[in-house]
Amino acid sequence: MQLVVARIGRAHGIKGEVTVEVRTDEPELRLAPGAVLLTEPAATGPLTIETGRVHSGRLLLRFEGVKDRNGAEALRNTLLIAEVDPAELPEEPDEYYDHQLIDLDVVLEDGTEVGRITEISHLPSQDLFIVERADGSEVMIPFVEEIVAEIDLEEQRCVITPPPGLIDDRAETVSSRDNGEES
Repeated sequence: MQLVVARIGRAHGIKGEVTVEVRTDEPELRLAPGAVLLTEPAATGPLTIETGRVHSGRLLLRFEGVKDRNGAEALRNTLLIAEVDPAELPEEPDEYYDHQLIDLDVVLEDGTEVGRITEISHLPSQDLFIVERADGSEVMIPFVEEIVAEIDLEEQRCVITPPPGLIDDRAETVSSRDNGEES
């Protein structure tokens, strides 16, 4: 099984280092020097990690054969993919790999369709599901217990209980005119 473990960001400095958006709970294992990673696009890789270090809270990596800023910049937005043993599933019942969540149907508790998860954005405070709606628009759903009520991998769906305004831009206000009252 293949697992996206990081996305390469911008070049850092002039010696071939890149910033990395980590997408794994085990960066010390999967992004260690010597690790060989597949890439998306595939033509960019495979890449072997030469060095890694943390600078100002950000992981910086250097890959074998990438010795300058131009080479590093050419890798920008490349996904880094590790081969993972399928037996390695998350230990906690409420932990998931990104690939398990991508393409899940998102529905409200009453079964109303919202859309489909197309991407997961990993932010410092929480993860966000990027959900594509039937009309092609996108909505961001925070992956927090208060909103994501259920992940059902067998049924390939994610049940949400969004607060007012999260998935619908229109403010739902009731005026006296809407109630049929005269002013």
